Amino acid sequence: MKVDYLVAEIGSTTTVVTAFNIIESNKGRVFVDIPFQGESCTTVLEGDVTIGLKNAIKQIEKDIKEELTWNRMLATSSAAGGLKITVHGLMEQMTVRAAREAALGAGGIIKMVTGGKMRKSDLKRIQDINPSMIIIAGGTDYGERETALYNAELISGEKFNKPIVYCGNIENREEIKDILKGEELYIIDNVYPNIDELNVEPARAIIQKAFEKNIVKAPGMSKIKEMVNGSIMPTPGAVMESAKILYDILGDLVVFDVGGATTDVHSVTEGSSVILDILMNPEPKAKRTVEGDLGVFVNSKNLIELMGIRDLGQVTKEYIKQHIKPIPVDKEDINASIMLTKKAVEVAIDRHVGIIKRKYGGESGFIAFGKDLSQVKYIIGTGGALTKIPGGCELLLGIRYLKDDITMLPRKGAKVLLDNNYIMASAGVLSRENKEAAKALLMQSLAIREDI
Repeated sequence: MKVDYLVAEIGSTTTVVTAFNIIESNKGRVFVDIPFQGESCTTVLEGDVTIGLKNAIKQIEKDIKEELTWNRMLATSSAAGGLKITVHGLMEQMTVRAAREAALGAGGIIKMVTGGKMRKSDLKRIQDINPSMIIIAGGTDYGERETALYNAELISGEKFNKPIVYCGNIENREEIKDILKGEELYIIDNVYPNIDELNVEPARAIIQKAFEKNIVKAPGMSKIKEMVNGSIMPTPGAVMESAKILYDILGDLVVFDVGGATTDVHSVTEGSSVILDILMNPEPKAKRTVEGDLGVFVNSKNLIELMGIRDLGQVTKEYIKQHIKPIPVDKEDINASIMLTKKAVEVAIDRHVGIIKRKYGGESGFIAFGKDLSQVKYIIGTGGALTKIPGGCELLLGIRYLKDDITMLPRKGAKVLLDNNYIMASAGVLSRENKEAAKALLMQSLAIREDI
């Protein structure tokens, strides 16, 4: 059987491949065949991720009872440590935070953040982290210049041999080019051009471009281009692309992606006018938080440590430890995965959503910090933990705030949709070359009607 597309999601624990055809009706509408899907353990630790990729393809071939071929193969990856980024800016609540938001939205894992002029100890930490990319920010346009130039000089002297993104004060561009001459350098629009203004989308786009160019250098990924003849994106960045497509269809939404190593939350919403009026710092419309300590397999021990009596019910922490599997099959293993997933969702939403505080002293009232989700209409679940085991809808419904007082959590009217075919990452990378097909794939997987 020959298909139009084969898309691989190479995760930290499992590799999922999705095969499908694109059909265009005589009225110009785009549809997708019901996709075939195969799954295998990721083999990055064996030094060759294509072993697991081929095993997942063999599972499809076993199901369809014939050889599978394809025109285009695309991929997303969070294996080999994902897209590790260090961020260096001027002030924590301004340029540093803006660069951090851009990196997270592109699918990065932030391993280090510095504000102000860097120290020699910071350079040692970068060496130890061995990041996939370094981001230098600092200064609003035509504002402070010296910090970014100083940091660029220090980084240049170390010869890290890593892609460097500069997204600070535009007045520094020519000097940055001279300082970092010979490096793989990307110079883009300032992520914080004016006070209280975020501009993260240009940075997100270039971060993903640099990732695709350099992913073949990651351990175990060197052979990936032998099979993939299309785009490669960081898996979280691809999920964010799908979230933005779904926003155009559904309106304000939040997406949970619970995986074996991390739990990501993506929200696309501007929030309510009430919260905007009391918000202390600007928030991006499309925001991602990544909880690198919350995973249902690789980082399950962290979730177990966070569990209390109310989480455990009639079972013990030891029971959960004994039934942790990368792909749960038995009833006890599935039950343990459900409990871990529930805890991951609860902790991740608490870390993603903002807070409201009462003002004391002079003028009474409230102030808000962080992301407002109160206008969210849809809560979406993707990732193996929420889509492959039972009870995903119930777990996501549990994050809603059911009372009437002011909140930044999703309200009781929010509905839940599940990525039933586990294709949000696949659709995200597909959208780079065929956005209409990506939209059709998402609508099919989430059972979204045309008239919604």
